[in-house]
Formats: sequence, C-alpha cells, structure tokens
Amino acid sequence: MKYPSDLTTKQWNIIKPLFEREKRGKHFQVHSKRKLVNAVLYINKTGCPWRQLPHDFPKYTTVSSFYQRAVKNGLWAKVLKKLVQKTRTEAGRNAEPSYALIDSQSVKTTSGAEDRGMDGGKKQKVANVIL
Repeated sequence: MKYPSDLTTKQWNIIKPLFEREKRGKHFQVHSKRKLVNAVLYINKTGCPWRQLPHDFPKYTTVSSFYQRAVKNGLWAKVLKKLVQKTRTEAGRNAEPSYALIDSQSVKTTSGAEDRGMDGGKKQKVANVIL
C-alpha cells in the first residue's frame, strides 16, 4: 500500500547509497531499507505512536530500532546534508556554503516598577519573579 509519506523511486535513489553503507553484523536483512525509511517517514508525517504503525510496514520494534541506530550513527544528519547539497547544486550554487550570517535581534522592553525591586543584601535592582 502506498502512503503520501512514501518516497518516490527518484527520491529513494538520491539517499539510497547512505543507507546501504549501514551494516549490521553478519545478519540477514529481512526488510528493505526503503520500507524502513518509509515507515519512519510515515510516523514523522502522521505523528502516530510506534505501536500504531500500519501492518503493511515492518514490525514497529524493527522500525524503532532502525530509527534509533540511524540517529546514533548520525545517518539522518547525513541524509539532510546530502539533500541540502543537492538542492544547492540544482540551484546553481556551491554544494557547501562559503560563509554564514548569524543574526540576532535585541528588543527593548519596558518594565514598570512592579517588575523590579531591590535586593537588600547585594544592593542592586533585581526582577521580581512570581513562581
């Protein structure tokens, strides 16, 4: 069964080499990596609990352990990096940015006298916090 969250063949072919590198000992691979990735994407898209994964996906424990291994190995970060590089290249830019701008904004706020008080021990103004 196809779900809207499933990868197309073109999309899968872009990230497939990253998932083929992951080896898990000498165990026989029962489920295809594509099915496992599609299951993770389904959970991400729908927000359903692992246990409520539809039965046409691999068992939820298998998908969950695949996801946790991929997180631990930094695989999802590698997938994101590859997709960003591909998008930049297709837009006619360098695959890696040459510089980055970091911006922060300071916003002045007005605080009334009721928000501030005096700390007698330190002899300085402090904010009154009500917990």
